[in-house]
Amino acid sequence: MKRIGIVAKTKQDKLVHQTVTDLVRWLSDRQIRPVLDEEIGKQLGHPDCLPKAELPAATEMLVVLGGDGTLLSVARLVKDRDVPILGVNLGSMGFLSEVTIEEMFPVLEQVLDGDYRIDHRMMVKAEILRQGRCIEEQSLLNDVVVNKSALARILTLEVTVDGDYLTTFQADGLILSTPTGSTAYSLAAGGPIIYPSLASILLTPICPHTLTNRPIILPVDSTVEVTLRSEERDAYVTLDGQVGLPFLENDVARIQQSDYTVPLIKSPFRDYFEVLRTKLKWGER
Repeated sequence: MKRIGIVAKTKQDKLVHQTVTDLVRWLSDRQIRPVLDEEIGKQLGHPDCLPKAELPAATEMLVVLGGDGTLLSVARLVKDRDVPILGVNLGSMGFLSEVTIEEMFPVLEQVLDGDYRIDHRMMVKAEILRQGRCIEEQSLLNDVVVNKSALARILTLEVTVDGDYLTTFQADGLILSTPTGSTAYSLAAGGPIIYPSLASILLTPICPHTLTNRPIILPVDSTVEVTLRSEERDAYVTLDGQVGLPFLENDVARIQQSDYTVPLIKSPFRDYFEVLRTKLKWGER
């Protein structure tokens, strides 16, 4: 590899700045050109920077320093470019950013030697339709959430799967997630954990009025449409927890499998089950 992109959370933080500085030096010592996301690059005065959106096309690999939120923002940019992502955890949970700071350089050594595995995570394509016109389209690694503001009334959400009527939820909202996203908001709302390689779409209601409304796992080739049927001006649709827009009466959120996947470099130090045990503190008293 000759060019490696570096993305870091942009909060002014000594740990972040020192980690990026050490990584730039380490790569440069190995005749690898580090290209920084321009936000963190400007903070550090690094001369070789690009806007985050341009890094996948200009580099052969991306190192993402931060939490899962930072990695999600990068995942949406990779799309059809098979640029592997190494997530280094500077956050608190880190289901996606499996590698610790202490492990970063040993893992990079293995990557440069070609001794690494890639986990291709499925994405979903979300289209937001208003009066039949698409007003937003994104490929997402985690989830699509339709919910209400704190003071809004309960939402009426009509759901179809491949054109067949499923039900109309009376609820605070709905979460439609990938297997990767099953350990995010969906898990907090009572949804199941889905192993990342089990390609599927998970629908989880948020505080449903009918208590028998339960999460449902759908085939990966399903097309799910969620239509707001209540007169509600304080409903929103949120994409990967980072892109949000108002969701008006009769707006439709259409979700289906994306053509893209996200290539994540797997940690050689732990498997998925160890990540679950550690992050969810299973077995602790």
